[in-house]
Parts: sequence; C-alpha cells; structure tokens
Amino acid sequence: MKKEETPQDKSVLNNISSELYYVKNSDGTYNTSSSTGWNVKQEALDDAWSEIRERVENAKIAVEHGKKSPIFYYMEKNLMDISLLSSYVKFSKIRVWWHLRPSVYKRLNTHIIQRYAKVFSIELDDLNTLK
Repeated sequence: MKKEETPQDKSVLNNISSELYYVKNSDGTYNTSSSTGWNVKQEALDDAWSEIRERVENAKIAVEHGKKSPIFYYMEKNLMDISLLSSYVKFSKIRVWWHLRPSVYKRLNTHIIQRYAKVFSIELDDLNTLK
C-alpha cells in the first residue's frame, strides 16, 4: 500500500489508538504510517462482537431453561472454551464438561464452585445469578 492510500476512516477507537501500517514511499522504500481506522475492519469487528453477544445470550437462555449450569454462561461471557477453563480451574476437560450439567452443578461443593468464581472474577453468590 502506498502512503497516501493509508485508510483514515472513522472508528470507535479513533480517540483511543491508531493502527500502524507498513507503506511504500514515493521512492519505493518502506516506512510506517498511522491510520485512524478502516471501515472494512470495523465492520468485521462489529460482526464478530455481534456473534459473541448472541452466544452469551443463548447461553443465558440455556441456563434459565435448565439445560446448562451457570458455569456455561460465565464461560461464554468470558470468551472461554472448555479447554481454556479447565486449565484455569485446574480440572480435567471432562470434569469441566461434566460441571456444565445443571444436575451435577447443583451437587458441587462450595470449594469447587469457589474455584470457578475466582476464575470468572466474581463473588461466589454471583455465580448463580446471571449478570
């Protein structure tokens, strides 16, 4: 990309940060140039965040309908999957998967639930309320 072609579209991060691009100068050498944003990139990010919000809302509905435990909702809300969550709580993946079942979750002791709450950076009581 040539220096004069560096995108300068308005974006949500306009006043917070800028992006750095490598561009060709008129003499053919590479240099850096700052950009305030690019509409195509902003649209892609908006689509991705829209999908994430939808996944979190679907997780909330699944918990409210008794299909999943609250751990599932907070896992989605924190952009985690079973592998990542299991590494944080130091349980096997199968054990975390098992804890996503409401019937199993209801029987978990406080110590186990506390480990999940700590990973999600919430209070123990808040794990049962979907905020």
